[in-house]
Amino acid sequence: MRYDEPAAQTVIRAAVAELAARYGGTGDDTPMDPAEFVPPRGDFVVAFLDGEPVGGAGWRAHGDEDAELKRMFTSATVRGRGVGRRVLAAVEESARARGRRRLILEVGDLQPEAIAMYNACGYDRIENFGFYRDEPGCLSFARVL
Repeated sequence: MRYDEPAAQTVIRAAVAELAARYGGTGDDTPMDPAEFVPPRGDFVVAFLDGEPVGGAGWRAHGDEDAELKRMFTSATVRGRGVGRRVLAAVEESARARGRRRLILEVGDLQPEAIAMYNACGYDRIENFGFYRDEPGCLSFARVL
């Protein structure tokens, strides 16, 4: 769906609020433009349960071959039920279908659940990149699609 649609914005606001609770401040100051998430150079997916958005994530082009994962979130009420992995798989498939060869992401060290999921899904540590690359606690990961 579109990044600026109400269900996507619900997920995005929840993701940023959780980041703010964990890290302080606004949660995430990464510059974001909804146009970056429009196919074929990006996409956004939302998971619904009983008609309510409970998770989502998007990707945006990063260079000519990579896709950057952004705003990955799963509601605490459904964590541990596979929603995050299904959202991640949908993002990976979307990026792969549009010719992206690798999915890259930034995550903070205060998100052990996310780090564990990325490790379990075959993501490897890479050199930090992106908006927070020089911040303490920033961890970057990638997986070949």
